[in-house]
Amino acid sequence: MSLAATEKKPENVTNADPAVALLDAKSAPGRTARAKRILIPLLMLALLLVAWSLYVWAFDVPHYILPSPMRIADALVSDWGILGPALLVTLKITFLALILALLGGVALAVLIAESKIAELALYPYAVILQVTPIVAIAPLILIYVPTTQAALLICAWIVAFFPVLSNTTQGLKSTDHNLLDLFKLYGANRWQTLIFLKLPNALPYFLAGLRIAGGLALIAAVVAEFAAGSAGAGSGLAFRLIESQFRLNIPRLFAALFLLSITGVLIFAATSFISHMLLRKWHESALKREV
Repeated sequence: MSLAATEKKPENVTNADPAVALLDAKSAPGRTARAKRILIPLLMLALLLVAWSLYVWAFDVPHYILPSPMRIADALVSDWGILGPALLVTLKITFLALILALLGGVALAVLIAESKIAELALYPYAVILQVTPIVAIAPLILIYVPTTQAALLICAWIVAFFPVLSNTTQGLKSTDHNLLDLFKLYGANRWQTLIFLKLPNALPYFLAGLRIAGGLALIAAVVAEFAAGSAGAGSGLAFRLIESQFRLNIPRLFAALFLLSITGVLIFAATSFISHMLLRKWHESALKREV
């Protein structure tokens, strides 16, 4: 009995080994690809910072023309008491505008997709708002709105609103006609068709609009503040940029630009992560990314 048992154990081990090796072989390329996606951009950033520092040091460039990365980092730390509150103001306007754009864009997209009259009545004016430069609208909004913060919020909302509206409307209208006929055949009413078929079909389009609107809301918040010319303790990073320019405090200017860039990257990363988590189980674009 013991001899037979000892003879069977190697067979079980050898049968399991190919499966483990196959799993390892499949997971290894995925780990390598993920490592490349992280390491290559970081390496490029490191090379850029080194080249920047060497250029400033080799040609003795004054810091009021082009500060070194270390001087910008020092300004970011030393001026955080000024830049931090300004960043919070800009973030508040950005995220409020984005939330309002999501709510209003989805609601209006559903109305337009379900009603031809609503599409003919409302969609052309949404296009007009989108194609009109925000710097041309901002002075009028500042006249009619009682507070500057509310005017900035409206400007940022106008810019972030249309991508959500356009993409969601396109997704609702792109539902497969065969599936629509199937729902009609099984007696589904209008709301059931909307909730269980059209909205899931429009989800990838909506998430694409979300990624676009996130960045545009930040850009619009900064541009609107430039156009409004707001100043004072309650102002955002746009005012700090102008202030640093007039005072020739270029390290602080670069530090404010760095905060804006990092904020934009984080917003895009967050919206891309949300899109991936919602689509990774079933949508073709997310499935292809995981292969």
